[in-house]
Amino acid sequence: MPQPRLPLRLILFAALAVGGAILIGLVVATLNSLLEFYQRLAELPLWLRLPLIAAVALAFGALLWLLWRLARPTSKSAVPTAIPVSRGEVDARIDALRERRAETAALEAELAELDRRRAAGEVYVALFGEISTGKSSLIRALAPEALPAIDVRGGTTRIVAHHRGRLPDGRELILADVPGSGEVDGKVHEQLARDEALRAHAVVYLCASDLTRAQDAELNWLARFGKPLLLVLNKADLYSDAERDALLRRFEQRYAAQARAVVAISAGGSERYERTLADGRREKVERERVPEIGALTGALVDLTRAGAAALEPAREAAVLAEVGRRGDELARAAAAREAVDTVAKYTRRAVVGALAAVAPGSDILIQGALGTALVRELARIHGVPVRELDVEALLARVGLTVRNTTAIVLAIAGNALKAFPGLGTLGGGVLHAIAYGLVFDSLGNALAATLAERASLDAADVEARVRALLAEPARERVERVARLAWEAARGDRGNGAES
Repeated sequence: MPQPRLPLRLILFAALAVGGAILIGLVVATLNSLLEFYQRLAELPLWLRLPLIAAVALAFGALLWLLWRLARPTSKSAVPTAIPVSRGEVDARIDALRERRAETAALEAELAELDRRRAAGEVYVALFGEISTGKSSLIRALAPEALPAIDVRGGTTRIVAHHRGRLPDGRELILADVPGSGEVDGKVHEQLARDEALRAHAVVYLCASDLTRAQDAELNWLARFGKPLLLVLNKADLYSDAERDALLRRFEQRYAAQARAVVAISAGGSERYERTLADGRREKVERERVPEIGALTGALVDLTRAGAAALEPAREAAVLAEVGRRGDELARAAAAREAVDTVAKYTRRAVVGALAAVAPGSDILIQGALGTALVRELARIHGVPVRELDVEALLARVGLTVRNTTAIVLAIAGNALKAFPGLGTLGGGVLHAIAYGLVFDSLGNALAATLAERASLDAADVEARVRALLAEPARERVERVARLAWEAARGDRGNGAES
């Protein structure tokens, strides 16, 4: 028999009534408290009342400001730009890299080119576009004296070429013709495009039709460098007026945040066609189309009217940010190289320390001191600050890991006997040294990887990596550590020491 629904409704109604009563009570209590506060405030003398009112207003304002900071959404610009880096900071990074024996010649050359272009005071415009969009024809129209090679088959540009052009108002500019992704290898194109987009004051992106997915991605990628960008539709004479206007409107709507202006031109260039002669014969003819680039030159005049000096800060910030990024890559590579050397150094010391430990328990003290020094040195190499408590906590976790995986470590040491049969004649001390060497090798590599990837001393991540390295040791690691133990043990025997 179905239960009546009336009791449930009554329960809900009662709950709503209780909730409403509680809410009304809170409101009344709050109003009553405010009225009492106001009455007491009115009874105070003026010299005490005014500071109290100011303090309450200040506290209320601070509370509102805090709530606004917590509730407001994070603002994001439509086109992310490069993070500014000062010249002094970049020079300091390069000096530090030079001390770490990193190859900084390319970075220094980039800064030298930055200084050279600034001193020249010329406006640089980088011209991008896919194959056969008419870049060479446009350069010839803007810089007639340059006469770049034009091939109607397309794909003639292999390197970045610079040409001196002239605007209608008589001012000069340098045009950089950047090869398209279809003209050179993808990685080479990306590097050429990145470098020239950063070095230029402005960017012109040329297309001959609606953008493909690859062109759309490239245009958005170029816009992220924060340079003024012009989107130019070439070969506009091949479209009807309605088609051209519709395409331009679509560009303006889609790329309003990326492009400073969208214009249509006809850069000219060669065209081939057939004509019928009077005697009926057909003749192939190649002729030059008259360029119509007034819309583009007008946009360039507006863009560069203030001169190179006005455009220089954005260009310099972009170049310095890129040099800083590449410097960070060199720093990471240098840190990785130094970490490898440091891990090898402490692995060797762990092996020697295990062989040299003769008093019971002395090996624990030796390895504990080495472990602390290893963690501190790797943290210094990767620029990660660590506290003494963090180091102790990490070593405690790894020590627990080692105790839990003693059987695995000894099994690894046993595998080393197969690679180096002579170790079997040296007794269990060598196996003990091999075990400690593998532990330090695993700890060092795990810690270096965590510091490089997370930029923090994540003890849990280090422990997981150590477990993985000890559970499945690579033969190369086993052989390297066993060789260290073999060499250390032979040295001890030669000196009359006991293993």
